[in-house]
Amino acid sequence: MIEFKDVKKIYPNGTVALNGVDLKIADGEFVFIVGESGAGKTTLMKLLLREEKISGGNLTVRVNRQVGNKNSLVEYDLSKLSNFKVPYYRRELGVVFQDFRLFPNKTVFENVAFAMQVVGESSKVIKRRVPALLNIVNLTDKMNSYPNQLSGGEQQRVALARALANNPQIIIADEPTGNIDPKMSLEIMNLLIKIHKRGKTVIVVTHEKDLVDYFKQRVVKIQDGKVISDQVGGMKL
Repeated sequence: MIEFKDVKKIYPNGTVALNGVDLKIADGEFVFIVGESGAGKTTLMKLLLREEKISGGNLTVRVNRQVGNKNSLVEYDLSKLSNFKVPYYRRELGVVFQDFRLFPNKTVFENVAFAMQVVGESSKVIKRRVPALLNIVNLTDKMNSYPNQLSGGEQQRVALARALANNPQIIIADEPTGNIDPKMSLEIMNLLIKIHKRGKTVIVVTHEKDLVDYFKQRVVKIQDGKVISDQVGGMKL
């Protein structure tokens, strides 16, 4: 569960980016966040990624974590989260960016493996899990290729596999189709739907109205730092 309660964000220069956002996203939901440039979408994501701190209100993220055979509920209060704990919180998230952010000197396998290496995963698990992740995004045959040998759509699929590397419960995709052609955009969105059906919470920030209309998921629209509509298939929540 992700819950924004009267969340405000005011930057040091006085810009009011968010002005009382109330929003709940349940476990396993698929949500589009839409709005014009400057509406507050980017700030919303920065707060959720804890790249910025809220100025007022409450922002809470609760995640079910499986430890052995047991599930445990972990709660993060992002208004009080210490800088020391931020890296641990971010392990709960898988993030896909518009500009891919792949390492140019690493192969596809190495790019995905890196996300697991930084959290101390064993080489045995990495060797088993990376091919499985690449299979999900249909890139098994590109395992030993470098990013400059891939199309934009293929690079974004690598980024998506990397986002899944540590089995996060929440996937955040920030304009994931912004740098790829329409055909590849549809493919990336279909992959995100596929991942959502595996039980993940998926949040997609986008300005591409055609994709939003096509997939008929929950749509939250932000304008002037506030949520002005929240609908599924045209029906208000």
